[in-house]
Amino acid sequence: MTIQRRVTRKVKIGSVSVGGDAPVVVQTMAATKTRDYEATAASVAKLANCGAGIVRIAVDTDQDAEALAEVRRRVDANLSVDLQENFRLAEKVAPYVDKIRYNPGKICILEPNLSWERKVEYLVDVAKEYDCALRVGINSGSLDPEKLREYREKLEHKDADPTLMSDDATFFDPPIRSALEHVDFLESLGFDRYVVSIKDSDPETVLMLNRRFAALKPFVPLHLGVTEAGAPPRGILKTRAALEPLLMEGIGETLRVSLTVVADQKEQEVAAGRLILENVASGVVASISDLDKTKLNIVSCPGCSRTQSSRFVELAHTIDEATVFARSYPLTVAVMGCRVNGPGESDDADVGMWCGGDRVNLKSGGTHVGTFSYEEVVEKAVELIKEKISAMKQ
Repeated sequence: MTIQRRVTRKVKIGSVSVGGDAPVVVQTMAATKTRDYEATAASVAKLANCGAGIVRIAVDTDQDAEALAEVRRRVDANLSVDLQENFRLAEKVAPYVDKIRYNPGKICILEPNLSWERKVEYLVDVAKEYDCALRVGINSGSLDPEKLREYREKLEHKDADPTLMSDDATFFDPPIRSALEHVDFLESLGFDRYVVSIKDSDPETVLMLNRRFAALKPFVPLHLGVTEAGAPPRGILKTRAALEPLLMEGIGETLRVSLTVVADQKEQEVAAGRLILENVASGVVASISDLDKTKLNIVSCPGCSRTQSSRFVELAHTIDEATVFARSYPLTVAVMGCRVNGPGESDDADVGMWCGGDRVNLKSGGTHVGTFSYEEVVEKAVELIKEKISAMKQ
């Protein structure tokens, strides 16, 4: 089946290109501890060999940056580095990677007296010096706090002025507003070697946001994904329901399937990504209608080197099994492994768990209930879910 793809700017990332006439690239992310450079190099090599065109690695510290240099010496793959708060690490990692991903919602945290514009300008200078691409990585679990505050204020006043929330009011939609703002600023600097991602844990929202951005900025390559899609097979279906329709419409130049699996099973993400491309090529695709939003939705992140405990993945699967009784109820349960999107996603869920090293923060509708051991939290979470189901029945 021939699909009429939109023609975006082509961006070179190591030995591959995204956009233009290049084929869609499947990406994934290593989940080993970055400072364990031998394990990380082995993981990157395995993922690249099974079809990942780009492999992302998280870096938070100088030790991580030093380990990344060792990874580069050991493996020949297209590497992307994931920076969150510590944007200053860019110049330490740039010599060893092909792309730097920054998060507009996190870049504001470190050096708060320095504007985000100056921080991005610094990243652009580093990228130019070391021949790197950039990704503007926007995630609903870690949005720019100022834009989120303004948006919530608009929501409070939408009844008095309904036009504030109209389809054309992209200015008040935090993910789209962030994307437009950063794209316009990068263009003003004369820098065009970048891609954008706008991710959410809800497949329908992913569809809406990416369609909207693609219409507004048709020349910008898009990296597609449903963040915190959860464990397979449901995590794969949720991702298919969002990404396959977008790809059928010609939207999307690179993609990742974010699955909650242990570090040595990350090739499942690559296989799922390749399956999505095969489905689109054959014309047999999933859709949002394949998802029943009246039933339990479990949101769990894929895990990465920032996950403080490997028990996080086990907990996510245990919660999945322990909530079979709730499958027919429209509740959202979040099991999150680190600080990046953990606070936001657990706040937005009916029952949320944000995992630390040996303790788990448990929340009910954004309200902190307590901190429990990994053994205790399953029972406590199930109790909360049962309470919410009882309230729904009244």
